[in-house]
Amino acid sequence: MASPRVQQILLEVLDFDKPDPPARSGATVWDRLCASVTTAVPVTGAGIALMIPSGHGGTLAATDEAAGVIENLQETLGEGPCLNAFHDRRPVLHPDLPEAATRWPAFTPAATQAGIAAVFAFPLQIGAIRLGVLDLYRDAPGSLDTLQLTEAIDYATAATTMLVDLQHATSPGELHPQLADAADEHREIHQATGVIAAQASVPINEALLLLRARAYADERPLLGLAQDVVARRVTFSPEVDHHE
Repeated sequence: MASPRVQQILLEVLDFDKPDPPARSGATVWDRLCASVTTAVPVTGAGIALMIPSGHGGTLAATDEAAGVIENLQETLGEGPCLNAFHDRRPVLHPDLPEAATRWPAFTPAATQAGIAAVFAFPLQIGAIRLGVLDLYRDAPGSLDTLQLTEAIDYATAATTMLVDLQHATSPGELHPQLADAADEHREIHQATGVIAAQASVPINEALLLLRARAYADERPLLGLAQDVVARRVTFSPEVDHHE
């Protein structure tokens, strides 16, 4: 059974009977949860990512451009706090991001350049089931105290409850519409890796590395590049990849 604080968070995010609940700044429950956590915990922004065994599975919500950069970088590079939180099944806390340069050699400098000074990632999981990650960031260094960490974990628990309840209410084999957009992103990336594997005559895992490397070099979102690959606006060859 959810704790009283988690129940309170769920009521705030989900209750449409109130005339103007403070978290209703976004179009989805995920937008509202992210907006709410930034008022309850002293952070600058937040994002929620779906996760799959191979890594980032698509962004459900991001409060601002910097939060979106965090999610895009992790999806593009295949490294970062949400990947570690997901695979290690525990929060990843870096109150001074530049100190994580050896842990995430590609993510850290790019995130720092985008104005991210501290990151905190909380896995969305229940038992053996892992669903996603709640990412929080600050634009200035600084740790979260014990009460603030507890509050962030309660928000992660609320997000997990929402994910489980959504899927429980969905027919077997189907994905709830509120999760479908993020999952569709992953499907397009998967399609693109198949196209690259055929064009460049490389295995699927190497094709994904090529896609990520091109997106990072071109400073493009991974999804946008994947869409261009599927549409054959960008091609890869065994010798050298090129734009058409």
